[in-house]
Amino acid sequence: MAQSTKKKGTIAILTGGGDVPGLNPAIRAITIRALREGYEVLGIRRGWLGLMEIIRDKKADNSQKIMQLTEEIVNRAGRTGGTFLHTSRTRPSHVPKQSVPDHYADKYKEDINDLTPEIIKNLDFLGIDYLIPIGGDDTLSYGVRLYSEGVKVVAIPKTMDNDVPGTDYCIGFSTCVTRTIQMGNTLRTSAGSHERILILEVFGRYAGFTAMIPTLAGAASRCVIPEHRFDPDLLARLLVEDREKNPSKYSVALVSEGALMKGEKHQITMSDEKDAYGHPKLGGIGHIVAQRIKELTPKYNNGTPINVISQQLGYLVRGGDPDSIDSIVPMAYGNLALDLILKGIHGRLVVLRNGRYDNSPIDVITSVNKTVDVKRYYNTERLRPHYKSFEFQPLFVMSGS
Repeated sequence: MAQSTKKKGTIAILTGGGDVPGLNPAIRAITIRALREGYEVLGIRRGWLGLMEIIRDKKADNSQKIMQLTEEIVNRAGRTGGTFLHTSRTRPSHVPKQSVPDHYADKYKEDINDLTPEIIKNLDFLGIDYLIPIGGDDTLSYGVRLYSEGVKVVAIPKTMDNDVPGTDYCIGFSTCVTRTIQMGNTLRTSAGSHERILILEVFGRYAGFTAMIPTLAGAASRCVIPEHRFDPDLLARLLVEDREKNPSKYSVALVSEGALMKGEKHQITMSDEKDAYGHPKLGGIGHIVAQRIKELTPKYNNGTPINVISQQLGYLVRGGDPDSIDSIVPMAYGNLALDLILKGIHGRLVVLRNGRYDNSPIDVITSVNKTVDVKRYYNTERLRPHYKSFEFQPLFVMSGS
């Protein structure tokens, strides 16, 4: 396709929240298509933070906040993981006083400040006609806010947890599942060599898809998820039984970072600090579960304790290059976004639904929560995925919205 010589307008792209493989392929797809259709493309650095920190003065140096995107730039990064635009967990509608940019300090003096009016002025200053945020439900929920204020927004879903409502698939999920299976298989050799139980902690604050799908694929025999408070005694019994049946004398369980044991009211956190959206940094439940399982194993192993290996997979599943699905879907999502823009359509979320690319009203992001349907897909007595039939199910089975 020949590049248009007449500028049609300016499109801005930003990435927010946690990094995942597949962001750079999405940025690449948007940029190349937009440039060839005659649009200028700007990359907003550090997500909503970069847009919030723009100085509205043509003499000001905003090069650390925005960059003009070219085919050369996006082609260089397009096959890599992470986001070359960088990212942040910034919520412009809820900015603590100490985080207000210096050039707004005289105007915003409350403990928590809504800088949305400045965001809109910054978009106007930059001459942005369409904004494409790529992120999870937190990042995109602010995109919904901007759309309600009149900004032309087309959103792209991204999160390893695969929990953005309205879509069967979010960028990053497949690579997360792939890495989890690979690392689970790697750690099996140690578990088998020492005849131990292996506990792997995976991402999943409110939704258990990142534990369910790898377990469905055979990476583990059991999993515990945020949607169901589990009994550690039951988990211990099942894992001891699994180990006994296994000729190599080991068993494996995946534990979502947001999982809760019966009787517990609060998720396990690494600190009391919370991000801009009020979320504490989760982590550590895997080690706690491992210790509890070890204490309970004598009850089901003729009085003899079984040692437990505990491993938090963490950033290992979100780093590195995207797998094939997270190379293909972002390319499609980027082109879907441009399809909408070329038709003058905005206020939409590009999606995959029932195996087909589509789009949904953007406010679906804030209208419902997307979690595992426990009754339909999770056996609470066996602590593992449950299904009656794969017929007409989406690619990742219980990942439909």
